[in-house]
Amino acid sequence: MKTISELLEEAAAQAVPVVKAIEDDQLTGGTPCTEYDVRALLNHLFLVVDNFTVLAAKGTPDFSRTDDVVTGDWRGRFDEATTRLVKAWAEPGAEEGVSGGMGLPARTVGFMVLGDLMIHVWDLAKATGQDYVPDPALAAQLEPELAALAPQAREAKVFGEAFPAPPGATAFERVLAETGRDPDLLPLGR
Repeated sequence: MKTISELLEEAAAQAVPVVKAIEDDQLTGGTPCTEYDVRALLNHLFLVVDNFTVLAAKGTPDFSRTDDVVTGDWRGRFDEATTRLVKAWAEPGAEEGVSGGMGLPARTVGFMVLGDLMIHVWDLAKATGQDYVPDPALAAQLEPELAALAPQAREAKVFGEAFPAPPGATAFERVLAETGRDPDLLPLGR
């Protein structure tokens, strides 16, 4: 069984190139997360990465932040932020006990950020006309964890109603469907 840090390192290695390839003229485009354009989704993803870095250290996150961090060298800062996330989850005890602020088992919280990272990078890839297919082994580890969280996430309006997964769907396609996304969605960008 891989550690959360190892899983996040793999996911970040696939996420960073997608984020770095987003062009400035794409920031106002729509995304599969209809409440967010590309810029807003990037800001949300930065917020998630930063707060789950705090949660790894059993700290109390601030999910209320609304500042626009998609300025200056935001692509480089995203790379740095995901590196900090991976390091935070590699610290001794990060996966043990209960998370700070959320009151959930720390390993569950680690899978939450893994899911956010993978799913929102898919959203960004779809929005900007990029290819993104995460490692199947990574998606296979995420799928049961995310399925267990889905009812609570739907109740909190974090996930939409489950979308029917196509026959023969991959683990990641089933993850997307579980969150209310159409795995067969055509790219929105370009």
